[in-house]
Amino acid sequence: MQKFILTLTGPDRLGIISEISTFLAGRGCFILEQAQYGDVSAHRFFMRCVFEAQNESFDRAAFEKDFEPAALRLNQEWRLYPADEKPKTLLLVSKEAHCLNDLLYRTRHNAFPIQPIAVASNHPDLRPMAEWYGMPFHHFPVSSDTKARQEEQIAALADQADLVILARYMQIISPELTRKLYGKAINIHHSFLPSFKGAKPYHQAFERGVKLIGATAHFVSDELDEGPIIDQEVIRVDHAHSVQELVMLGKDIESFVLARAIKNIAERRVFLNERKTVILK
Repeated sequence: MQKFILTLTGPDRLGIISEISTFLAGRGCFILEQAQYGDVSAHRFFMRCVFEAQNESFDRAAFEKDFEPAALRLNQEWRLYPADEKPKTLLLVSKEAHCLNDLLYRTRHNAFPIQPIAVASNHPDLRPMAEWYGMPFHHFPVSSDTKARQEEQIAALADQADLVILARYMQIISPELTRKLYGKAINIHHSFLPSFKGAKPYHQAFERGVKLIGATAHFVSDELDEGPIIDQEVIRVDHAHSVQELVMLGKDIESFVLARAIKNIAERRVFLNERKTVILK
């Protein structure tokens, strides 16, 4: 039997859940999971529903054709995904290997619901790692003179992907490209921003004697490192940790938070809500 994930978002109103449930039941669809949230301040409704088509002759195209009028009546934007569909994913990197290695390792061992299609970088350093995992590697050098052309090359690859992951890609993306990728590009950074901007943030944190370090995964936007937050995590540190230990702990938490954010997105749990996100568990 086929399983699908149905997502909806739009103005909140009375009866949405009832109408959707009735529609699914009327077509022999058994609801396995359902989560919804009504944002009172924004008057917005969000729903994620996992259902199983009980009829072996279930026709997805016919279902979508029948559902469209109901969605229009409810004024909801909606998408229907096969539950086992893995988003095609482009990975952007520079020289740091920890996030790339973690994501490709999880994928190789079927522990991650994405389908990486390529790795692209402004440096050649991570080519051996990408190719060891069997990933096509694209080296797109960038300078002030070549940035526009380099971003055109990235955009061409991104057109083939459902997700774009900046796995420690250390280049500022132009407003033109961020607008093109908005809602499908995810970045990871240490949570010291904006307190410790610039080079060597962990060294700055060490000098200030921080007691918490962390990481933030967010959508890429025009505002540098200020896009809608998807996931965050922190861990405690103290005076006994060296700079090197802070760096290693930081890499661990960056990898973990990025992976958790991507998993939620791949499972269709993440919804944009103006400058915020809604994560339906």
